[in-house]
Amino acid sequence: MAEVAVIGAGGWGTALAGALAGMGHGVRLWAHEEEVVASIREERRNRLFLPEVALPDAVRATSNLEEAIGPAGIVLTVMPSHVCRALYERMLPVLGPGQVLVSATKGLEQATLRRMSEVIEEVVRARFPPRIAVLSGPSFAREVARGEPTALVVASGSPEVAERIQREFSSRTLRLYVSGDVVGVELGGAVKNVIAIAAGVVEGLGLGHNPMAALVTRGLAEISRLAAACGGRQETLAGLAGMGDLVLTCTGAQSRNRGVGVALGKGRTLGDILGPMREVAEGVKTTEAVLELSRRLGVDMPIATMVGRILCGAIGPREAIGELMERSLKSE
Repeated sequence: MAEVAVIGAGGWGTALAGALAGMGHGVRLWAHEEEVVASIREERRNRLFLPEVALPDAVRATSNLEEAIGPAGIVLTVMPSHVCRALYERMLPVLGPGQVLVSATKGLEQATLRRMSEVIEEVVRARFPPRIAVLSGPSFAREVARGEPTALVVASGSPEVAERIQREFSSRTLRLYVSGDVVGVELGGAVKNVIAIAAGVVEGLGLGHNPMAALVTRGLAEISRLAAACGGRQETLAGLAGMGDLVLTCTGAQSRNRGVGVALGKGRTLGDILGPMREVAEGVKTTEAVLELSRRLGVDMPIATMVGRILCGAIGPREAIGELMERSLKSE
């Protein structure tokens, strides 16, 4: 069993740390917040982000990056997308070429429109050629932490790297599938958060199952078009990293992005919604990057466009639904 460093102790990072420790891995969980480190050390719980789940003794919490990363054969990063570059730059001096770097972050870098694996590659190659994989799929942190069966996808340009992570991370409760389509897997994970905001709006407006089914289906079409334009494979978006993650995030009550949309549909302002949130709703920041990427590539994304207009206050939720329904007619 490899030693694993988990960088980022939000709900998802904490859940993965607990699951990996339960498999027999030695896990060092790095947290930015000292109160998280203290609560895990003293109570075996992350009181701030996942208080209901007790963590195995094999999860050792630290706020020291060198202590977390130094002994690790696998470095699993679970930070918000907007801090990925800065945190990897901090990590760079203690990373080594023998380590596999696994990204479980779902988002795009706003300034560059790069996927997380591209950001990692750009930073780390200054010292050595990195071995990178990405982890995605339909997964709520609390259910993974409780040991409920979950299926994920690990993608890498190196089959050897993907298969190693598949072996190391699979268990009776986690089943990993390998993929070579890093582009499709990452874009599926990032853009589904945008569509989930729209799904929340539908729920918040009190609409029924018909519009929700239409939105999820047409949302998948938008994600697939963008992924294909970026070099991803359409079939990837029919799998766990596409349809699977989209359905979960659009319909599950634990989805933060869906929750933002529900509140918007009920008339709350974005500032009021985000103010008390402890964890990041990635779709809010990702929407702008997705729309800019789609403009550059000439990809039509009407649902994402309406989400962007709602988020910036240019249109109300009900008016946005009306405009989507009244668009020019076309074939599917």
